[in-house]
Amino acid sequence: MEAEAAKFLGAGIACIGMGAVGIGLGHIFGNYLAGALRNPAAADGQFGRLIFGFAVTEAMGIFSLLVALILLFG
Repeated sequence: MEAEAAKFLGAGIACIGMGAVGIGLGHIFGNYLAGALRNPAAADGQFGRLIFGFAVTEAMGIFSLLVALILLFG
């Protein structure tokens, strides 16, 4: 009984990372938009970094989901 409760608790804690992804994506895109509005000529040069930041942040969310699923069903 205690092991099952610990499993659910651990999976819930692992899902906190998925909430951080939403915050991270908002931060990344918000800063890109603010910078693009200040200096539109440099926006195209920063687009690759924007996509890289999006990919890394999204990978962290998928990783936290994977950890939660492994804790639940592993």
